[in-house]
Order: sequence, then structure tokens, then C-alpha cells
Amino acid sequence: MSLDATPDSRYSWLVATVGAVAMVFTFGTPLSYGIFREPFSAAFGIAPVALSTVFSVMLFTFFIGSGVVGVLSVRLPARRVLLIAAGATALIAPALYVVDGYLGLLVVFAVLGLALGTQFVVVASVVPRWFEKRRGAATGLIFVGNGLGLFILPPIWQRAIAAFGVRQGFLAILGATAVAFLAAGVLCRRPPWVEPSAATTDEVLGWVAEIARTRQFQYLFVGIGLAFAWYQLLAAFAVDLFAARGLSEAAASTAFGLIGGVSIVSRIGGGYLGDRLGSRRALLLSLACAAAGLAPLVAPAPGLLIGSGGLVGLGLGGCATLYIPVLLTVYPPEKDTAIIGVFNVAAGVGSLVMPPLGTASIAYTDGYTVAILLTVGLTLVAFALIVAGTRDGGADHSAAG
Repeated sequence: MSLDATPDSRYSWLVATVGAVAMVFTFGTPLSYGIFREPFSAAFGIAPVALSTVFSVMLFTFFIGSGVVGVLSVRLPARRVLLIAAGATALIAPALYVVDGYLGLLVVFAVLGLALGTQFVVVASVVPRWFEKRRGAATGLIFVGNGLGLFILPPIWQRAIAAFGVRQGFLAILGATAVAFLAAGVLCRRPPWVEPSAATTDEVLGWVAEIARTRQFQYLFVGIGLAFAWYQLLAAFAVDLFAARGLSEAAASTAFGLIGGVSIVSRIGGGYLGDRLGSRRALLLSLACAAAGLAPLVAPAPGLLIGSGGLVGLGLGGCATLYIPVLLTVYPPEKDTAIIGVFNVAAGVGSLVMPPLGTASIAYTDGYTVAILLTVGLTLVAFALIVAGTRDGGADHSAAG
């Protein structure tokens, strides 16, 4: 029997490890846009406000554009899609040496967002299929890579741009990204025991349209979206909140970093917990943990921040890891990239709406109480909707699948 002939084999873990490395370069770059603003504005002579629209387009293609690619590529070999994303990343790595102006940057960052998002969707949907008994742990591993990217890539971008300049720094980091994506393209194919989808593009789109009319999908689409939206809302005001509670600016940033640091550990722990309790129960436990950590932030007590941050980090890591095993249980696994792509759109909507909502709620109320309560409310609504959407164990999809 060959090394890659069975689930949960050594080769399966090799696929997961390579996927985790590729995941480091997915979310970390698009969410480093705050670091890009000033140096790119100076290098290209574009006003920061205008430049912010370039980064908005990158986020749009990262979340929503790649979600569409996931739906349309369900019949294609995963390896081919990953290699195309790697090629696109390599192609635009030196692009800043020839691009000089707003429109050129818009195109470069639109392609970048689409390539990064496509890599995320395909890796996140393919790697879990290499596992049966350890699917939760393997999913946790690839999302450790995802969380690590959020933690290390922003300072790496900052140092690269400071040391080498915008163009050379961009080339160096995207070159490394392309190499990681190439490795994923070589190894992260669908496993040989998985039957490829025989559905045509029209049939896949018809299937998506059909399940979109079901109450189960509607509950899950909103619920999974809110399972990420609460953190996107928190990120809009957390550092300012911690500073208002009496921490120094450096300590406030460190306290917020604690959430990300704990979430890296809890991503792998959440996967193991999902293997033992079931991914649905573990996901709901993660949301409850996040709500329990967020609620005490209403009280103006600095001593609560460390405990709250730890609980929130545990909840964030679990949510990030466990939603994919839940979806692959509820919906037909042969529609893997399609369903992960669709739910990537749900997360994308939140990423566009939540930051300005958090900023506006603080500005209009001149305080943080409403923003905190809104964040807690999002976790509770997400909990209720996911309970409702998974209550029947996937009954709604059987006919549609």
C-alpha cells in the first residue's frame, strides 16, 4: 500500500503541514493594510484616502472574489487551482517596479487578494479530506498557520519595507509567498480515495441556489458570518478600550496581541476537542467561551483584561478551526471548495461592515459599552443560529446534494 493510500497517514500529515505553511501567507498580508498605507502613499504619491480604496478592493477579492472562485472550481483539480494562485502571486511580485499610479496598484492588489483568498479556500477545503479520525486536529494545524500569519506577517511587512523599501520589500515577501503556494500546489491535491465532483458549473450554481433557499443554509450563512464578525468588531476598538482602562499604549497592544497568541494555541486544541466532542459541540463551546470573555469588558476593571483576553482567544481559535469540519459534515463533501467558498463570502461581508460599525458606535455614544454589548450580542446570535442550522444533522442537504 502506498504512503498516501489511507486517511490519517504520514502523507496526510505532510499535506497538512505544507498547507499550514501556505496558510501563514493568506490572512496575514491582506490584514496588514494598515502598515502599507503611509509608505505606499509616499512611494506612489497617492493620497491615503484614495489608497484605502485599493486595500478595500484587495479585501473584497480576498473574501468574496475567492469565494466565487471556490464555487466555480469545484470540478477542477485542486492542484491546478493552487498552482494558478501561486503563479499569479509570482507574476505580481515584481509588479511594483513597473506599476506607477493608482490604477496599476488597484489591479495588483485585486489580483493579490484573489490569489491569497483562493489559496485559503482550496487548502482549507482539501486538507481536512485527508483525515477521518484526526480531521479536527488537522484542521487545527492548518489554522495555526493562519493564526501565525496574523501574528508575524504585519511586523515582517513593516521591517521589510523599512529595510528595503516598498518595491523590494513587496518583491521579497511575495516571492516567499509564491514558493509556499507552489509547495501547496504540488502536495495539496484531493486524496485519491475522494471521487471528484462530476457536476457541471451550471449544476454547482444550481445547487448553491437551491440550498440558499433552505432555512438551514440561511441560519448557517448568517451564523458562521457572525462567528467571525464579533472578532472583526472587537478589533476595531480593542486597543483603544484597553488604553481607556488604564493601560499604556504598548501594554494595550500587548493585551490585544494576547488574544491572537492564545488563539494560535487554541486552534490546535480546538481541533483535538472537536475530534472528541464532535465539531458542532466544540464550535458552540468556543462561541460560549468568547461571550464569557467579552461580557466582563463592560466593567471598568483593568484586572479583568488578562482573563477576558485569554477566554476570547480560546473562543477565537476554536471558531476559526471548527467551522469547516461542521460545514463538511452538514453539506456533501464532494462540494468542498464550493461550500467553503460560499461561506467565505459570509465572513467577507462581516469584514467590510464590522470595523466601521464599531468605530461609529463608539463615536456616537462616546464610550465603549454599546460596542462591547454589540460584540457579545453577535456571539450569542451566532450561537443560536448555528444551533438551529445544525439541529437536523444535515438533513436539508441530502436532497440538494
